[in-house]
Amino acid sequence: MISDKAGKYLVELAKDSIKHYLETGEKLDKGKGYPIELDEKLGVFVTLNKRNNLRGCIGYAEPIKSAIEATIDVAIAAAVNDPRFPQVTLDEFDELDLEVTVLTKPEMIIVAHPDQYFEEIEIGRDGLIIQKGYSRGLLLPQVATENKFDIEMFLEHTCMKAGISADSWMDESCDVYKFQGQIFE
Repeated sequence: MISDKAGKYLVELAKDSIKHYLETGEKLDKGKGYPIELDEKLGVFVTLNKRNNLRGCIGYAEPIKSAIEATIDVAIAAAVNDPRFPQVTLDEFDELDLEVTVLTKPEMIIVAHPDQYFEEIEIGRDGLIIQKGYSRGLLLPQVATENKFDIEMFLEHTCMKAGISADSWMDESCDVYKFQGQIFE
């Protein structure tokens, strides 16, 4: 994954990106002098919390942009485009705690029977993506830990995030992927 130095850089970049956007309405330029490893294409999520409550979370599950460009994009999106919340205001900016999660490439879990997911998924290490048709839901690794989910609850909540029935993970037409995340605060 990435170094602690690069992770800390991404947290500061996320903060700067949001503040700059709230002040100017413009996207921050990536600039120069950042750790070169951040040119690698990686999945990135930015989570905003206010007084220990979720305030926004948006990300790219797939490595479609460099980590630095992805962080700028999703930091702004978490602040102003998460449909679950009103846009973050400049007045509340200083009350936000930011988390940047850098993801490994999602890997499909191949099983002969749904019971095998219990052997393949580790709570606290793995995040999940569940896809059925055009419906897709993702939960970061820390969601299971923070909510004290067991593996079955984690699978069910990921299905619900996708907008499909909680037991869809048992359906062979449903694809289940796992990934790991490196969290920086």
